[in-house]
Amino acid sequence: MIIGSAFLVVIFVLFTVLAPELANKWYSAAKDYIASDWAWFYVAIMSGFLFFSFWLIISRYGNIKLGKDNESPEFSLFAWFSMLFGAGIGIGILFWSIAEPIYHFQSNPFIEEGKAQTVEAAQVAMRVSIFHWGLHGWGLFAVIGLALAYFSYRKGLPLSIRSSLYPIFGDRIYGPIGHAADLLAVFGTVFGIATSLGLGAQQMNAGLNHLLGVDISTTNQIILIVVISILATLSVLSGVNKGIRILSEWNMRLTILILGLFVIFGPTAYVLGAIVTNTGDYFVNAIELGMWVNPDPENQWQGWWTVFYWGWWIAWAPFCGVFIARISKGRTIREFILGVLIAPTMLAIIWISIFGNTAMYLELYGSGGVVEAVNNDLTMALFKTIELMNENIFVTKSMAIICTFMLVTYFITSADSATLVVCTLISMGDEHPPSRYRVFWGAAVGAVAAVLLFAGGLKALQTASIVAALPFSFVVILAAIGLYKSLRLEPLPAGSQHKVQSKPFNPEATKQDS
Repeated sequence: MIIGSAFLVVIFVLFTVLAPELANKWYSAAKDYIASDWAWFYVAIMSGFLFFSFWLIISRYGNIKLGKDNESPEFSLFAWFSMLFGAGIGIGILFWSIAEPIYHFQSNPFIEEGKAQTVEAAQVAMRVSIFHWGLHGWGLFAVIGLALAYFSYRKGLPLSIRSSLYPIFGDRIYGPIGHAADLLAVFGTVFGIATSLGLGAQQMNAGLNHLLGVDISTTNQIILIVVISILATLSVLSGVNKGIRILSEWNMRLTILILGLFVIFGPTAYVLGAIVTNTGDYFVNAIELGMWVNPDPENQWQGWWTVFYWGWWIAWAPFCGVFIARISKGRTIREFILGVLIAPTMLAIIWISIFGNTAMYLELYGSGGVVEAVNNDLTMALFKTIELMNENIFVTKSMAIICTFMLVTYFITSADSATLVVCTLISMGDEHPPSRYRVFWGAAVGAVAAVLLFAGGLKALQTASIVAALPFSFVVILAAIGLYKSLRLEPLPAGSQHKVQSKPFNPEATKQDS
C-alpha cells in the first residue's frame, strides 16, 4: 500500500513533466468524456448523499455516540467549526467567491436570453454559486466522515476508508479490496488537494502582483507552492492539536475580520439585504438545482462548473472524511451531521454573499470593472473588487494584505490536513503516522499541484478533480451502504416502539449478510 501509492504518484509527476502536451491531451479527453457521459451520475450521487444525511438526522440512530457512550468531544465547537471549514473549502472559496458569481452573471443556462448582467442575472448567479458550495457537498462529507468516525471510534476498526466496507466484505478489507479502496482514497485526496493548492498559488501570485508588482507566471506560482508546502510539512509534523488547530482558529478569526471589513467599507445595506435574500433563494431552489442535468449536449456549462465542483467534492471526500472523523470523536450522529451540514453551509452563504454581492453592486450600480478583470484574469477578481470598493488606499491595501495572508494560512491548513490524512490512510488508520511519511507526502502533494499548473494551469486543475473523482465515487457509495448495514444492527433505544430487530454489532454476522 505504501509503496504502491508512492509509486503511482511519482509516475504521474514524471509523465506530466516529461510529456506535458501528451499528458494534457489525455487528461482533457478523460475530462470531456466524464463531463458528457457521466454528468447524470455525479448529480445523482451528490443528491443521494444529501438525502441520506437528512434521513440520518431524523432517524433513531441520531443519539448514537461516535465513541464510548460516556465520551466527550475532544475539541470546542469553535475549534471544531474552524477546522471543518478551514480544511474543507477555505482556500477554494477565497478563489471563487467573486470570480464565479461574476462568470454566471454574464452567462448561465438559467438566465433568459438578453437578461445577462441585469439584476435578475445577478440573483441567479448568486444562487448557482452558493449551490456549488452548499449542502450537497457537505452532505457527502458528512456521510463519509460519519462512516469513518463510526467504524473507528464506535467499532474499533482502523481510521481508514476500508473500514467502512467491513459490513459488506468482512475481513477481506485487510486484503486487496481494502488496499484498492485506500489507494483510490489516497489518489483522490492528492488530486483534490492539488487542485485547491494550484488555485491558491495562482491567487497568491495575483495578490503579490497587486501589492508588490510580482510578475504573474507559472514559475512564480510553482515557487510559492514549494515554499508553502515546506511550511505545511512543518505544520503537519506538529500534529492536529498544535499546528493544524491553531492555524485553523486563526483562519476563522481572519475570515470574520475580512468579512466584517467588506460589510463596513462596502455597500453595507445592499450586502446585508443580499445575505437574507440569498439564504432564502438558495434553500428554496437547492433541491431543484441539485437534480438538474443539462439536456443540451452542446452546452459545456455543467461540465465546467457543476460536474467540476462535484468531482472536486468527491475527490476531497476521503481527505475531509478522515479529517472530520479525526476531530469529531465523542459527538452524537445527529450533532455531527447537523454541525457538518449547517455551520459550513451558512458560512459559505454569508461569505459568497458578502464578496459576490459587493462585486455585483459595483457592476450594477457603481463604476464597474470587475467583469473586465475576471475576463482578463480571474485570479485578480478579489483584489480588483477590493480596489474598486473604497477610495481609501490605506483601507484597500490593508484588506488586500489580509486576503493574501489568508491565502497563505488556508493553503498551509489545507496542505497539512491532507498530508496527515494521506499518511493516516497508508498507515492503516494510525492517527500518529511516522514523520518520514509526513515529509514525503507533504512534498508529493506540492509536487502534484506544481506539475498540474505546469501541464495546463486552471483547466488541468479542474480536469484532475473530475477524473480522480470517478473511480472513488463507487467507493463512497459502498461506504454509505456499509454504514447503513451496520447501523441497522445497533441496539434499539430503551422504550423504542420501532419493530426493527435489535442485535449487537457482530462482524461475523455482517460477513454472512454480505
